[in-house]
Amino acid sequence: MTLFLLSKEEGGSALAEPAPQNLTESGWRKPLSYSPVLSWSKNPEAVYYEIEFLDHRPLLLSDTQEAEDAVFRSSEVFQNHYNPPLKQFAADFLGRAPLYWRVRAMDFNGTPLTPFSELAELWTSPDRPEMDAPVPVTQLGSDERGAVLLYPVYHWIPMSGADHYELQLFEGSPDNDDNRLIAVWDSVPAEVYDSFPRYSDRDFYWRVRAMNAAGTAISKWSNPKRFRTAPEDHWEIAVLGDSISHGGGHYSYGPEDLEFSWLHYLDFPAINLSESGDTIQMTLDRFDRDVLPFHPRYLLIMSGSNSLRAGEDPEVVIQNLQEIQHRCLSNGIRPVLLTLPAINPQAIQHVFQEETVEDWAQRFAAVNVYIRTQVHIDTAAAFSCPNTVLPEIYALDGLHPDVLGKRLMGGKVNAAWGKVKQDADKEMERYAAEAHQ
Repeated sequence: MTLFLLSKEEGGSALAEPAPQNLTESGWRKPLSYSPVLSWSKNPEAVYYEIEFLDHRPLLLSDTQEAEDAVFRSSEVFQNHYNPPLKQFAADFLGRAPLYWRVRAMDFNGTPLTPFSELAELWTSPDRPEMDAPVPVTQLGSDERGAVLLYPVYHWIPMSGADHYELQLFEGSPDNDDNRLIAVWDSVPAEVYDSFPRYSDRDFYWRVRAMNAAGTAISKWSNPKRFRTAPEDHWEIAVLGDSISHGGGHYSYGPEDLEFSWLHYLDFPAINLSESGDTIQMTLDRFDRDVLPFHPRYLLIMSGSNSLRAGEDPEVVIQNLQEIQHRCLSNGIRPVLLTLPAINPQAIQHVFQEETVEDWAQRFAAVNVYIRTQVHIDTAAAFSCPNTVLPEIYALDGLHPDVLGKRLMGGKVNAAWGKVKQDADKEMERYAAEAHQ
């Protein structure tokens, strides 16, 4: 049967973003299991996806409207992977006849960002192994720039039917006798933000399994995922800050989505010592514990946005930055301050329901005036901000720059790095000379 898509003039797509591509393929010669993982190309502008399944190919099907005769539909899809509950809504088709599925990207307000993809066939067979464990998707420990985080985020493909998940973290492989279990979490969402700094001379491994509401495991453990955060690896450059540097943005993406990390766009490797949620006082308080073990030659510092937007006195933020600078220099570390990008209080309120003090712009400006008198990189200047407010094109939530914003920040650091290194070295020489007088 031929499928006829409606043209734009007949009510089809006129959306600017293209439909999702590279949908998981299957056919009667190459079927999937009764519990498969379906995937498609990631859209970094999407906040979530809507996926729907049909039991036939309609003669007419709009790519902008939901299909009235869909047998199943879900909007609880927050990554470009999905494990559909086929046994619940399509038991009569499994192993007998194909289903059809399509997906589209949605924005924060529930408005379609893209048209639906073309229909993909879904053939199944009982001979194919079913998804029997959550699948880790985090890039921790990879060779990608920005993938080494002191505060890891563990992320996986959720399993249909799971009430929550149990995650274990080990020093050493769980498959070896000399491993050490160091943390266990229960989590409803398919991710965990680690609130403890993870560094060791041993490799870390984490694994996760699905649980039902009674606390009984309904899956195997995932294959253990390895990562390494070791001071002995001698990182020359480190980054210290809050969530703007930790990573993430566009509401649904976290530090494990490296395209949302400005460190990912640097021309040089750097370890990420940032932690989401930091105030300037929190950044200072964890300096000795989190920075000194790595003893980087250069430390890029961006912190204070959370404090200032909550009403902190700019002088307090400046004093804390000065103390961080002093601790750096007294330990042979060259501090480089980064100016604070503007924010958008209206967007912050819309996404997070958090208030921002009315004079935030003056507070940010006062701190940035100080930073620009120091060895610094003017990351705030990477953004064009009419009326001092950060446009939503740079940050959907008004605080965490999205992919475009993170690219601009990384580019600003790259462009300034050669001269800034020289300035930081000279500042260290001056400090050392004064200390010996």
